[in-house]
Amino acid sequence: MLYKFDFRPYRRPFVRPLATSHGNWEVREGIILRLTDETGKTGWGEIAPISWFGSETLEQALDFCQQLPPQITTTDIFSIPAILPACQFGFESAWEWYGRQEAEPTPNPSQEGNRRQNPPLTPPRRETGGRRQEGRVKPCRDVACNVSTGWDLTGVSMPDLVLPDFCKKFSYLLPAGKSALSAWQTPWQQGYRTFKWKIGVTAMATELKLFNQLLQELPPSAQLRLDANGGLSEPIAHQWLKAAEEVGIVEFVEQPLPPEQFDLMLKMAHQYKTPLALDESVATLNQLEVAYQGGWRGIFVIKPAIAGSPQRLRELCQVYQLDTVFSSALATAISTQAALQLAAELSNPQRAVGFGVNHWFTEDEETWLEKLWNNH
Repeated sequence: MLYKFDFRPYRRPFVRPLATSHGNWEVREGIILRLTDETGKTGWGEIAPISWFGSETLEQALDFCQQLPPQITTTDIFSIPAILPACQFGFESAWEWYGRQEAEPTPNPSQEGNRRQNPPLTPPRRETGGRRQEGRVKPCRDVACNVSTGWDLTGVSMPDLVLPDFCKKFSYLLPAGKSALSAWQTPWQQGYRTFKWKIGVTAMATELKLFNQLLQELPPSAQLRLDANGGLSEPIAHQWLKAAEEVGIVEFVEQPLPPEQFDLMLKMAHQYKTPLALDESVATLNQLEVAYQGGWRGIFVIKPAIAGSPQRLRELCQVYQLDTVFSSALATAISTQAALQLAAELSNPQRAVGFGVNHWFTEDEETWLEKLWNNH
């Protein structure tokens, strides 16, 4: 089938800079895609790269979009190379927007001359007892997916994830530093029970002091995730893991070391009771495959928007029965809807998904997408 293709780049400033060990992130940039089929139906997708996580750059994504013809085929969509994982996600999500995967068979990469050069799937070396959700769940208030009520987006709604009390199953991203000491209170009242806090942003002694203060503030039933974004040294990573061992509130420590220190993290995972999770190390599906084959059986944090093909993501999660936490790439409601649909299918229902991030942006106007399209 042929699809008319057009796109618009966007810039979306954060309410305040998001501090991580990579530095301060001030503006989210990406590309909104629109596919229109021969019957006039429209599908929306989003390319939202995070290059320092391992995806392509925004410039590379724009170059790719600009070199495409005005009309593309399903084969074109499923032939995007793996070196453009955010593009893979964006185009396939647009194709899936109205459930076209039911109306039109997904191309078989081996028959279509697919250019991705993905590594072959192999059976898992051992079962991990993965737990999957079946059915759907009710929308959480946090994720604003009412992208538009009257501009070719009729019927847009969040996927219903089968989780009891959905807000409790969203992890809320706290600000780094001292602001976290009070920032948890309002979301707690709204129903959040899992919080993520960035570490490796300032000096270890300062952060450890704040960590202990935060532990005094949080209710005993709260869960806390410590996310280093690969910014710790080995000695400091051990200090954090030892500190986490002494309290019962830390669900896991996320990506303590840079991706190139995978073997050290694998060793650490066997040294401590507090689980480790990989994020930057498994940012793309090829990286995820390498980590699994390298022996990782811990938690995989998956940002679908930069991981790559949703089709291949489903295959990997189902074949390997991974312990996953699906997470936001801080993109718009278009990407969020597609990512949460995958979370509904694939994420471990015992773990909160990392989509409690809307407070980092001003609320989108109902007509934001129409304005984006008409202003270019």
